[in-house]
Amino acid sequence: MIPRAMSTQHPDNVAVPFFASGPVMGGEDEIREAFYAFSHLGCDEQMWDFEGKEVDEFVVEKLLSAHETFFREHPLGTDVRLTPRVPNPALEKAQAKVLLEVLHSIPRHSDVSRMFYGTERTPILEVIFPMTTSADEPLRVREHYRTRVGALADDPSARAWFGEFEPREIDVIPLVEDRPSLLAADTIVRAYASGSGVDEARVFIARSDPALNYGMVPAVLLSMVALSRLARLEIRTHPIIGVGGPAFRGALRPDSIDRVLARYPSVETFTIQSAFKYDNPVDDVVRAIAKLKASPRGRAVELDERRAIDLADRLAARYRDEVVAIAPLVRA
Repeated sequence: MIPRAMSTQHPDNVAVPFFASGPVMGGEDEIREAFYAFSHLGCDEQMWDFEGKEVDEFVVEKLLSAHETFFREHPLGTDVRLTPRVPNPALEKAQAKVLLEVLHSIPRHSDVSRMFYGTERTPILEVIFPMTTSADEPLRVREHYRTRVGALADDPSARAWFGEFEPREIDVIPLVEDRPSLLAADTIVRAYASGSGVDEARVFIARSDPALNYGMVPAVLLSMVALSRLARLEIRTHPIIGVGGPAFRGALRPDSIDRVLARYPSVETFTIQSAFKYDNPVDDVVRAIAKLKASPRGRAVELDERRAIDLADRLAARYRDEVVAIAPLVRA
C-alpha cells in the first residue's frame, strides 16, 4: 500500500518536541521522531533526509531493537516505510559520495530486518532523488544499485563472505522542483518507467521551493499542471507533494485538510512537516492525519493548461521584479 502521510524532517517548527534534547534535533532525536510519527501520530512513512545534514545510518537497527513490539505488529517496509532522501551528486559535490554510502547500506538494513523478522522483509524500498531534471538521473541511480550493489548477490565469494545482498533492485522517486521539470514531470516519469520496466511509479512534486523561486500562485499552478499531466500517463502514478503550513508553502495544517485535498485530489502522499507535528495540539494532529489517510484519492483537477502556464509565467516575472526591488532592504 502506498503511504498517505509522509513525516519529514523540515525544521519549520517553533515548539521543541518533548522527546528532543534541544531546539536542533540530533541523530538520536530523529530516531525518536520516526517512532513517534509512526506510533503516535499515525504517519505511514518517514523521510530519512541525508541532504545537507548528519544522519544516523543505523536507523533501521535502532528502530527495530528499541521498539520491537510496535514493529512486529507494524512491519517496517510494508505497514510503515522509511524512505531516504539522498543528495544529487551533480549539484551537491561535497555530498556526492553520501549517495553511494546510502545505496551500499541498503543490504545491511535488509540483513537487520531479516534477523528481526526471521524472513526476507526489505525495510527500504526506494530513495528520493532531489532536483531531478530528466529520467537519466534516477535511472542512473537505479542502475548503479542494480549493477554495483544488488549484483553482488551473483558473486558466490562475496555472498560467502558478506552474506545476502537484498533487495536486488530499488526504485527511485524523482523530486521535481523547477518550472521546466514540473512541466516535464510526465515525460520524466514515462521515460523512467520505460527505462526501468516498472508499471507504476511514485513522483515527488515540490511546492515550497517553486513558491520561493516563482511566487505562491505560480507554484500552485505549476503543481496542478504537473499533476494533470501525470494523470494522463499510461502507467499508474503515485504523486507526492511537499507542502508546509504557511499558505506560501502549501497551507497544509490540521485545520486545512479539506482545502488541500480539494486542491490536490490526485495526490497520493502528503508531507507532514515539523510545524504540523509540533506546533499544533497533538490530538488535532492525530485526527488530521487519520482524516488524511481515510480520504480516498480523487482525480486530478482539470484546467486549461496553456492558460495556467501563461498566467504562472506572467506572475513569476512580476514576482522576480518585486524580489529584486526589495533585495537591498533584506540584505540591509
